[in-house]
Amino acid sequence: MKHEEQPTRKEELRAFLGLTVIAAPILSVMVVGGYGFAIWMIQLLTGSLPTQ
Repeated sequence: MKHEEQPTRKEELRAFLGLTVIAAPILSVMVVGGYGFAIWMIQLLTGSLPTQ
């Protein structure tokens, strides 16, 4: 059985900052942009806004 090394505090901090500073903003822009694109395509195909 192989013993796994525990991540150091510096590695954990780097991973946390990478997720919060880089990954989360990029993901949120992609989600909002994808939603906007979907609404735009619905408007393009139907000629009106989607109703609930």
